[in-house]
Amino acid sequence: MRAQFILSETWTNLRRNVAMLLSLTLVTFISFLFIGASVLTQAQITKAKGDWYDKVEVVVWLCPDGTSQSANCASGKAPSAKEITDLQKTIRDELNDVVANINYVSKQDFYDNTFTKQYPNGEFQGRTLTADDMQDSLWLKLKDPTKYQVVAEVLSGKEGVEDVTDQRQIFDPVFAVLNRATAVTAVLAGVMVLVAILLTGTTIRMSAASRRTETEIMRYVGASNWTIRLPFILEGAIASLIGSVLSCLMLSVIVRVFITGWLAQSVTWIPYVNQITVLMMSPFLVLGAVLLSVIASTVSLRRYLRA
Repeated sequence: MRAQFILSETWTNLRRNVAMLLSLTLVTFISFLFIGASVLTQAQITKAKGDWYDKVEVVVWLCPDGTSQSANCASGKAPSAKEITDLQKTIRDELNDVVANINYVSKQDFYDNTFTKQYPNGEFQGRTLTADDMQDSLWLKLKDPTKYQVVAEVLSGKEGVEDVTDQRQIFDPVFAVLNRATAVTAVLAGVMVLVAILLTGTTIRMSAASRRTETEIMRYVGASNWTIRLPFILEGAIASLIGSVLSCLMLSVIVRVFITGWLAQSVTWIPYVNQITVLMMSPFLVLGAVLLSVIASTVSLRRYLRA
């Protein structure tokens, strides 16, 4: 009987405050849509970073024939086959704990397999380059991609080495932009959550104030504080539940249409978040929304429904 009474009172509250509850549902929807977008962005960064960092290599550019700004290339000649072999031996001896694999790439191989794919016909900044304009190189696969600095310190001063570059430098600016986007989204989400909490408290207080006479009568006939308060708490929780579920559905649609259905088909070399990612985060979004609503409602009711 008590459960039936509480549900009946909750339904009555919902019917009486449709406009305010719609407002609360909409604010919750927008708030948790921002939160979900922030989480998805960070998940995308983590997913891409894990995949790319496992593939990136450290490139040891060897001295070219001709002039070079590096002091290691003062002779003006590219290292001989013996010098390259000696350099590989040095890497194995001094960086055995860091380097997993060494791959020698001649300037002809680099031109055919890398340069011309990025610049068709060898055209670069108004010039047509050939394999003779390229450099021999050593591509190092690291056991731990974060140990780039160790490799650079060992090899930068070696004879025949012009430069040591880390491919992560290509991706780090992209990740920096995405991290800033995540921060902006998180700030917006925080503002909207604050708005949702304040609106929840206001809505529940207005609902309680409009039924103050009824709640006083209920107290006189012996109803407990929780029996009186629970219908109002459920009122806010239901609105937040609907709003958060809608935000999860919208995130699912966004991922399906714009990520899986479009971006993943256009740019295939990047691993993307998917419906499983949305499914895994959705329970936390819904639970968080309901929990915030319950807390906000409970606190706001203390002012109007004190024993």
